[in-house]
Amino acid sequence: MDGSRSHPVYGRCSDGEGGLPPGSAGRHPTEARREPRPSPTGPGAHALHDMTELSRALFEAPGQGAILRLAMHHVAVAGPYRAEAGYLQVDGDLVPSPRNDHAHAAFVDRRVRQLEGRDGPVTVPNRSWGWALGLRGTERLHGYLVVTSRTRPTEAQRSLLATLVWHTAAALSVAFAQHRQREDALELRRVRKERTHLQQQLISVLAELGNQQAVHALMADIAAAGGGEEAVTRALHELTGLPALVEDRFGRLRAWSGPGRPDPYPEPDPARRHDMLHVVAREAGPVRIKDRMIVAVRPHGEILGVLALVDTLGEADEHTVFALRHAAASLALELTHLRDLAEVELRLHRELVDDLLAGADAASAYARSEAVGHDLHRSHYVVVVVEWSNRSADDSFARIVGRAASAVGMHSLVTRRSDHVVLVADERPHARALHDALARETGTRSGTIGVSAPSDSVPDIPHRYQEARRALEARLSSRERYGTTFFDELGLYRILGPGADHQELESFVHEWLGQLIDYDSRHDATMVETLSRYFDCGGNYDEAAASLAIHRSTLRYRLQRIREISGNDLANVEDRLNLQVATRVWKIVLGGSG
Repeated sequence: MDGSRSHPVYGRCSDGEGGLPPGSAGRHPTEARREPRPSPTGPGAHALHDMTELSRALFEAPGQGAILRLAMHHVAVAGPYRAEAGYLQVDGDLVPSPRNDHAHAAFVDRRVRQLEGRDGPVTVPNRSWGWALGLRGTERLHGYLVVTSRTRPTEAQRSLLATLVWHTAAALSVAFAQHRQREDALELRRVRKERTHLQQQLISVLAELGNQQAVHALMADIAAAGGGEEAVTRALHELTGLPALVEDRFGRLRAWSGPGRPDPYPEPDPARRHDMLHVVAREAGPVRIKDRMIVAVRPHGEILGVLALVDTLGEADEHTVFALRHAAASLALELTHLRDLAEVELRLHRELVDDLLAGADAASAYARSEAVGHDLHRSHYVVVVVEWSNRSADDSFARIVGRAASAVGMHSLVTRRSDHVVLVADERPHARALHDALARETGTRSGTIGVSAPSDSVPDIPHRYQEARRALEARLSSRERYGTTFFDELGLYRILGPGADHQELESFVHEWLGQLIDYDSRHDATMVETLSRYFDCGGNYDEAAASLAIHRSTLRYRLQRIREISGNDLANVEDRLNLQVATRVWKIVLGGSG
């Protein structure tokens, strides 16, 4: 301790050499060799009192490290001792106390490890007596306490030291047992928590498997029955409890199951629809857009439509997503099947219509039409559709035209040419219905339709096809090129033909109606329209007034003003004919525009 080199003396020291009685450090102090008890009022009584207080403190110390430090710090309670070092056994190794900071700590450490669990002498410079005392419990060695003294301790001092060692070892045993109990309790809680987690996982897996089996079984039944869109949405609603719907690629509703269906269903916005499909197409599974979970139905890359769930409250979980994905897969198979059938039907229709337009034999045409479920014995109209938002007349557009015709109640056969689609329909189209339906299908009104006069026989169909084309060309030559034109409404323009020079027609109209057109423009009047309606009604005052929603006297006044403004006499046959032709050209060819 005073700087001299130490020379450890190894070997076992006997009791006569100053060591503790053999085995006494591991036993209760009452079992050691007894000395005469000191007087209750003498120094021994004070030492016993201090030892009792230290023992209580040792058992109250928070942990093994604190117990060892407390014993080392108060070792002088047992006599003229100094704690040179202390060790705790941790995981089979002796770990020195931080208090082992003296110059000869390395020599002490090496000696303690050489003892291999036994008690033994330790040589420390300037200390005449030193001993390494094992801190033993009932099951294991808890550590070591290395104690030195400048003089050999007396028998009473050795007995007190043994008592200190015993109490320290007992406190370490209790602390070790408590620590092990805490670890066991923590491990037990961990095991129980893990078991609970595994049980929950098992329950979740079983529930998921049950849900998946229910989804697979129901979708398999739908596929086997060929239930279609209504069956798929109904099954999806039953599985999830959420409203389910199918929309086509343009955003029009095809099926809805569950509450909350909008009535009327909102018209789609083409630009927003395109953006939505772009977002949905990037994902392999459902995508949340506002209050809907949406998945694309695309069996071979091309989006045929979307399947969606209305999830206003955000209740959709992984089971809902799983059901939606499988419902979309089932619907994709159904739509693919329907599309294949439609393509076959379209091909058969196209071949029949191509032959009809080319002049097919009537008997053969009747037989083939019956085979595809169409009655050619009724009167038919030939309808030509072209220039719809610059779309090419491919099979996809032909299907759209056929679907739009069906939507407005037209039973028709469909084919296509290089720049237009042809329908042979068993009913005269409404003036605007087919055009409006195609506008809804395509999202734009930029298209033109020509309709023939009725055909009462198969051999007449090629001629009616030419009429429909002439009506179409008349519309395309007009300023209002988008809309529907009927051949039997062309009037005198049917004689003029679609090849007439447009500038000549404008000059003719300006010659006969120019003054009236200028007057209407300056005064925001309707003189030309009044004259046109008057001729359309065959000069009947009552019908013309009713058509214009004006009084009969008002019509008379307007006709008088027309005579005054134009300088033409309506009673003159020549003037009357030219004015009537001019108003018809103005209305049909020039689109009723100045």
